[in-house]
Amino acid sequence: MTTTERIAALLPTGGDLAEMLENAALADSHGYEAINVTHIAARDSFSCIARLSGHVQHAALGTAVAPIYHRSPASMAQAAATVAEMTGGRFRLGLGTGHQVTMGGWHGQTIGKPVAEMREYVSVVRAVLDGTTPFEGSRWSTTFAFVGWAPRGEVPIHLAALSPGMLKLAGEIADGVLLWACPSSYVRDVVVPAVTEGRASVGKTLDRFTIAAAVPTSLDDESGVAQAGIRAELHRYFGLPYYRRMFERAGYGKDIAGYDSAADTDGQLAAISDEFLADLCAIGDEIDLAASIQRYRDAGANLPMITHVRGTVFDKAIAAAAPRTH
Repeated sequence: MTTTERIAALLPTGGDLAEMLENAALADSHGYEAINVTHIAARDSFSCIARLSGHVQHAALGTAVAPIYHRSPASMAQAAATVAEMTGGRFRLGLGTGHQVTMGGWHGQTIGKPVAEMREYVSVVRAVLDGTTPFEGSRWSTTFAFVGWAPRGEVPIHLAALSPGMLKLAGEIADGVLLWACPSSYVRDVVVPAVTEGRASVGKTLDRFTIAAAVPTSLDDESGVAQAGIRAELHRYFGLPYYRRMFERAGYGKDIAGYDSAADTDGQLAAISDEFLADLCAIGDEIDLAASIQRYRDAGANLPMITHVRGTVFDKAIAAAAPRTH
């Protein structure tokens, strides 16, 4: 019996559209299980997935992640059901809370109690997808129901999570968890135990539960371009409260202290240690990439999700990290 390594790709929704389509088709042709897209200050992720559905024939397609405060849960469920139909049932709805700086500045929304609000939001989305509305909640309520169109309760829901509380919630109510900027050691020491606890609280195991961890990946970096690119990417995350707490739990409090005490941006970038990058990334030749991705599998991430590193060529990484058959 042969088995194929599970692997996914995360594509940015900014930049050149043709390149995004080509990279998606390339990942699909190489046997990637899933192709996810970001939801940032660029193209709408649901619209991108609808477009990708014509270029990706086999892989699942998902949002990684759509913030819950930028759409009502009824609107989110409607969008999810629509792209689920367009993708022939291959859609995975990835949800996250986002951050107050973006949810407030972009959408005029306030994050209250993120774990409780995520629990309620997912309950409303599932009620709409299952056709069991109306729903009356503390923050969200709806009487929305599909008319002349069957509900789509089979859409898997994955949650972005960093804190133990949100990780436990993901284990309890979701079909998977999506991790961004989480070092492999954090996956092993915090993510897997917390998700396992959440699953156990509802009488479930990790069987069929997806732990998808983003792995910044670059092939054949010899000049430090990849390291500089990922430090530039991480710079803003070192300033966000959710990520700072996660980095500290992961054992990188010294990096945070150095970042905070730096006099300028260059000093802040330098504070992000080589040790942190080695724990987080897959950079080097094909052997290095395979070993780094395997490190995530060994830590408990059953779906490593390679991501682009600024300044590098992503299609080379997609091909080099392609799943292997055993």
